[in-house]
Amino acid sequence: MQHTIGSVLIMANLHKSLAEDMIVEITRQLESEGVRVLVERFYGEDDLGAVPEVDLAISLGGDGTVLFCARRLAGHDIPILPVNLGSFGFITEVAASEWYDVYAGYRQGNVDAGRRLMLQVDLFRDDELLCSHLGLNDMVITKAGISNLISVDVTLTSGSLGRYRADGVLVATPTGSTAYSVAAGGPILYPEMQAIILNPICPFTLSHRPIVLPPDEAVTITVDEPQRAQLILTVDGQTVVSLQQGDRVCVRKAAATVGILRSSARSFYDVLRSKLNWSGGPDD
Repeated sequence: MQHTIGSVLIMANLHKSLAEDMIVEITRQLESEGVRVLVERFYGEDDLGAVPEVDLAISLGGDGTVLFCARRLAGHDIPILPVNLGSFGFITEVAASEWYDVYAGYRQGNVDAGRRLMLQVDLFRDDELLCSHLGLNDMVITKAGISNLISVDVTLTSGSLGRYRADGVLVATPTGSTAYSVAAGGPILYPEMQAIILNPICPFTLSHRPIVLPPDEAVTITVDEPQRAQLILTVDGQTVVSLQQGDRVCVRKAAATVGILRSSARSFYDVLRSKLNWSGGPDD
């Protein structure tokens, strides 16, 4: 299906040295085609105000930039074209030289904006909702210090999983399966799958293994015991909240999703092989 694009929002991470040059290049090209271009420049999680009404967003940065953009645009049904100005880039697999090919392919209906599941993370303290956050990658509970295990109770909508003693516990989306979760021994999921990963980080009990859950399952993690170190909750590695004894963290599939464009020049599995340096045989 072809897409009519009358306005584009460029979301540029100014920590990237090429960001300003790319803003100029993209703006010049799109305005020559009669497209209205808006630009948001930011360092970190700046307060950018209300989300403008546009047909497409182009993020300039790395995977962290896309995570920020996804949280900002959640619920607005604005797809993201992620242009990689970083060093690794699983989500931002579109190179700077490819941005227009992907843009034109999306406009012509040859490139899709695959819908990505997001997480809703609610923190309850004294049975009252303290804060809520959205995440595209993951939610992690770990210790602020070193050398101490955390001890938390983990339950699902359908029953208890018992006590987890580990370096931490994370809940990841399929998009986040190639981030912290895979480093902690979790499975890699196709990014547009509908599923949730529950993954203990270096568990004391080796029988505690990563679990792939259906998307309608909710995970509740309770800090029901005194801890030897301060616990922290992080969402997408960017939002950080300190936890106290008695806190409950409830994680579930968010109502909002985000559409992310991928290059038609390569498949997700091509990206995996390239980024993870997989070998296909002795001659590769």
